[in-house]
Amino acid sequence: MIGILYFFVILIANTIGAISGMGGGVLIKPIFDFIGADSVASVSFFSTVAVFTMSFVSTLRHLQIGTKINPKVVLFISVGAVLGGILGNSIFEIFLSLFVDEGHVLMIQIILTILTLIFAFFYNRNSWINYQLNTFPWYILCGLILGFLASFLGIGGGPINVSLLMIMFSFPIKEAVIYSISTIFFSQFSKILTILFTTGFERYDLKMLWFIIPAAILGGILGARLSNILSEKRIALVFQIVIVLVILINIYNGLSLLG
Repeated sequence: MIGILYFFVILIANTIGAISGMGGGVLIKPIFDFIGADSVASVSFFSTVAVFTMSFVSTLRHLQIGTKINPKVVLFISVGAVLGGILGNSIFEIFLSLFVDEGHVLMIQIILTILTLIFAFFYNRNSWINYQLNTFPWYILCGLILGFLASFLGIGGGPINVSLLMIMFSFPIKEAVIYSISTIFFSQFSKILTILFTTGFERYDLKMLWFIIPAAILGGILGARLSNILSEKRIALVFQIVIVLVILINIYNGLSLLG
């Protein structure tokens, strides 16, 4: 039953994540925390696999339909995202070893997620100043920040991706969504490799992947298709609604931990 529940959560979350550039994990992680069937480490891993699969399928779909992507921008941001993903997962494992109660690690994740969500919401609503930092050191720095947050928070990228890409490089939201999804692929790939060569996969229930991966594939395909159909205004609306929803879920999860 948990596998079936995970399937539908991931299908819906990844469809929305592919449309908005959030990556799906920003919904998957807090909802799985709310369900409470697995440990913090397992939830983070399942979210990573789901978002990695979605980002691969979604990026491939965009390339197939001829969406314009600057390969140099993707390359430089992704280099930073890989490094950030490795760093984020390493810090995550350090925190798990430092705290006897993994609830403390979950609370740190919840607080940081809420802060990034609030920033992304107000930026998207108010259209603060945008810069044109179009040189490779800035692309790498951007990727490093995004990769770290995606890996450490276990949310795959989240709305901070789209907002930071728009701020630093003046991308319109639809273009930022495409680069966000591409970046998420590399950051989550680096996290999976880090797990493989450090802790390994033995502590996770890998049977759940039979539910997680198909749902992620379907969500990636459907989300990429809808992303090309919807206008920028509607994508921005989806973006804002999801942010508010996820903030409320995270606040509830945080209050549940305190209780």
